Amino acid sequence: MTLLDATVAAIWPVDPVAMAEARTRQDRLTKPRGSLGVLEDVAVRLAGVAAACPPPMPSPVALAIFAADHGVHAQGVSPWPQEVTAQMVANFAAGGAVANAFAAQVGASVTVVDVGVATDLTPVPGVVSRKVAYGTADLSEGPAMTREQALEALSAGIRTAGDLVAAGNRCLISGDMGIANTTASAALISLFTGRDPASATGRGTGVDDAMYQHKIDVVRRALAVNGYGEAGAVPQGQDSVLDALAAVGGFEHAAIAGFILGGAAARVPVILDGVIAGAAALVAAALAPDAAGYCVAGHRSAEPGHAVALAHLGLRPLVDLELRLGEGTGGLLAHPLVSAAVRVMHDVATFDSAGVADKER
Repeated sequence: MTLLDATVAAIWPVDPVAMAEARTRQDRLTKPRGSLGVLEDVAVRLAGVAAACPPPMPSPVALAIFAADHGVHAQGVSPWPQEVTAQMVANFAAGGAVANAFAAQVGASVTVVDVGVATDLTPVPGVVSRKVAYGTADLSEGPAMTREQALEALSAGIRTAGDLVAAGNRCLISGDMGIANTTASAALISLFTGRDPASATGRGTGVDDAMYQHKIDVVRRALAVNGYGEAGAVPQGQDSVLDALAAVGGFEHAAIAGFILGGAAARVPVILDGVIAGAAALVAAALAPDAAGYCVAGHRSAEPGHAVALAHLGLRPLVDLELRLGEGTGGLLAHPLVSAAVRVMHDVATFDSAGVADKER
């Protein structure tokens, strides 16, 4: 049995009994029923994740930033040079990125995982090497990776989740870094949702109108050259899913999918970041449908494909701030909301315990 097989076998549906208990408890707290809106749903979801009511607080919390490069960069889909990926890994390690600032604000640890950066990185604390290859191949000319590479990257994500949970973390946040990775994200989202590439492709780190149209055309060509076309069947079954991931995904997409699966197997919630995480979550859910129940959508990215992915997964984003940075920034901003939702379950009195009259029925 492979690590992927063992991990998928360990993923159970979120616990319906704990969720029912949590919903009942929410209705007995000293507030009007439903008055906390989506936060009540978050608390109920986390009870199902932990199979406990109230659920444990989602802390300590750990951010994992998976970094990789993309061969499709050669098609001119990003205005940023490819070496920025490696440079940003160094920036994360030095504590100088936005993700570092947000992580410090919420008390999250930061681990950077090299799963496919296109150059050798200087070993430094906080950066873990699980490099599969020096970037993917150009997905617009053929498969981005082999199935074996896709499995290796998935395993890297699973192991990262396992390491962070073993270290005592009780909430995981997905992060990414990879120049041109929104192009691969658009291809994955289009393929796994059946949506037209134009509705799944955004401007990424900032492209003009001409480059944006070119980017859509590159996504269309990637799907066609890999045998999927524009109206192909959504991949189902492990072999089909792995082939699709290998065809048009990135090493960081595969690793984040594994990270989600690893969190779900450990019954630990995973707060998703933006469009790269959304694309990866589609892959994780295709491999293990119950894994989606362990995910919380931290935010909705400005990238249109992210909304498509979240709708397909049935996840409602907690914040919408028009972010499009990646790195895990949206997930980090959402963590205090997730914590507050759970804190209510622990600290707020019930009508009975507080001696407060309930609403007359």
